[in-house]
Amino acid sequence: MKKTLIALVTLMICCNFSVFANGQKEPSEKNKFVFAGNAAWPPLEYVDEKGNVVGYEVDLLKEIEKISGKTIEYRNVAWDGIFAGLSNGAYDAVASGVSVTEERKASMDFSTPIMTITQSIIAPSGHQELKDLKSLSGKKVGVQLGTTGHIYLDDQNKKDPSLKIIVKAYDEIGLGVEDLLNGNLDCVVTDSVIAADYVLSNENYKGKLMVTGTASDIGEPIAIAIKKGDNALLQMVNDAIAKMEKEGTLKKLNEKWNIL
Repeated sequence: MKKTLIALVTLMICCNFSVFANGQKEPSEKNKFVFAGNAAWPPLEYVDEKGNVVGYEVDLLKEIEKISGKTIEYRNVAWDGIFAGLSNGAYDAVASGVSVTEERKASMDFSTPIMTITQSIIAPSGHQELKDLKSLSGKKVGVQLGTTGHIYLDDQNKKDPSLKIIVKAYDEIGLGVEDLLNGNLDCVVTDSVIAADYVLSNENYKGKLMVTGTASDIGEPIAIAIKKGDNALLQMVNDAIAKMEKEGTLKKLNEKWNIL
């Protein structure tokens, strides 16, 4: 009986040690993290002519790698379902121009904001009259499916049925811009930083498109979305962002990628 008791005590100690050891394997001890993004949002993230994913947030993640000493894999995924993938653990975070909203806060955590944007209107040159939400009444407006611009216009139509904005959602905002150029839309509504890139940086659209105004001038903070409850990864990202802010790295990235 004594031997049995000793064996049981020994087993309990071993089990407790094992639980303790496993308990120490917090996300902070991980050496590699997977960050997802939808590489269709120039200048934040996009696929260049060589097939490489590049952009502001891609460079941002490289800086976080340097500062944290961890490895970050960037995984290009479709926007539709990107947050479901975060929730089910397919990846650790999402860096893809994610707007911070109260609804999203319920299912994911957010880093310190890296920028603030509004919802800009892109219209063909010469159509300055499309300058605000009211001017979009009865117009065909392109948006990217499931984005805050899409959600905002749908909400405004519900609040004010007289608007009758004809919202057409695309899997990628670039498809909406092409449809605009083809004359199938009156305008496109998208994040201001994306709109600026299409108008100011893309030679293919020079002289053809212009940013005419904002559908909503309420500032939207953009941040990195972290899997809910992963406090160690959240702290790692926030510490890196704070260091980049202090050392002027964020300012340099803004200048490099024409973030206005």
